[in-house]
Amino acid sequence: MPHPRFTPRQLAAFVAVAQARSFRKAGEQLSLSSSAVSQLVGDLELALELRLFDRTTRSVVLSPAGREFLPSATSVLKHMQLAQNAADDICNRASGVVRIAAPLIMASSVLPALIKEYTRTRPKLVIRIRDAPVDGLVDRVSNADADFAIGADQPAGDDIVRKDLFKSPWVLWCSASHPLAGYQSIPWSQLRHQPLVVAGRDYERTVALTHGGQFEQGRIIPVDIVENVSTALGIAAQGMAATLGPAYVGLLARLLGLTMRPIVQPEVTRQVCIYHSSTRAMSPAAQGFCEFLEEQLKGNDELGVGGVWRLR
Repeated sequence: MPHPRFTPRQLAAFVAVAQARSFRKAGEQLSLSSSAVSQLVGDLELALELRLFDRTTRSVVLSPAGREFLPSATSVLKHMQLAQNAADDICNRASGVVRIAAPLIMASSVLPALIKEYTRTRPKLVIRIRDAPVDGLVDRVSNADADFAIGADQPAGDDIVRKDLFKSPWVLWCSASHPLAGYQSIPWSQLRHQPLVVAGRDYERTVALTHGGQFEQGRIIPVDIVENVSTALGIAAQGMAATLGPAYVGLLARLLGLTMRPIVQPEVTRQVCIYHSSTRAMSPAAQGFCEFLEEQLKGNDELGVGGVWRLR
């Protein structure tokens, strides 16, 4: 594509004179002297090999060629301004599309409020939640299905950067009428003979594997293993069983009227992390929202312990 023979400054001077019908007034708009504006217009006419204005000592009016050229010149300047605005928005992290992967609890309770707050002053920014199982978060980032992910600790290879946000203890959730609701805290050994429903893979990796050796003679075996923690919480809310989960699921559990009881001897914690690619740079928009999440959630003891969260 051949390069144009004129400059944006020349176009701006031409359009300003055409609108003001005066080199002096155009100069005032552009913060230039009238002679500088006249020079820019003259250079544009030489470059185009067209006479754009009919000049007299009293007036400046567009020539026929100038009238035909004006819409194109105006359009070019408008699109250049739009391009500059877009570049400013990108630089200021105020536009673009961000995709964040998160498990159900984070996707349904924490992220919507954070997204609403972050985009309140960034109306051109679109943030899409990609809800995913806990053990699928790292793959979403590795496969570029998400710009970054937030969720419980997972193994990650060299292609993934993992940043710790907060720790959340594993606790028992039960209905207010459940027998265990009367205890202040519950040792793991007391759960051996209790009907428990758990969310499968997360329980197996974090709790069953952790305590399988400790309770060889009385391993905690749930009566049912479901796919989603929301299902386990729903069953617990009806008093049919208690359920185990990190304390931060309280954002949903409390809506169902469930009671939380700490599990001790020993306490087991779950680390919540942010994951992003180490080989693929995040867009400015994604980087900005990621930093905002870290600011809001890093070391958030209220969310980690009590399942209570509010914007900082």
